[in-house]
Amino acid sequence: MTAVPEEALRPLAELFTLLETAPWSGRPYNSANPKANMLTHAFGERGLATYMVLEEQREVYLIRVEWP
Repeated sequence: MTAVPEEALRPLAELFTLLETAPWSGRPYNSANPKANMLTHAFGERGLATYMVLEEQREVYLIRVEWP
């Protein structure tokens, strides 16, 4: 595991804010199952976050953050 690059910090913070208010705004992780609760969301110039929405608990769990 490595630290988040400095140039990714602001876009990642903006993504966190978005996920607090609109967690279903991402794209389905599996296009064959578009109603599933695992989604991806691009952020910044190069970032991609994979996350899970638990609607009943009103929670979002970040599974993976990529910044190649």
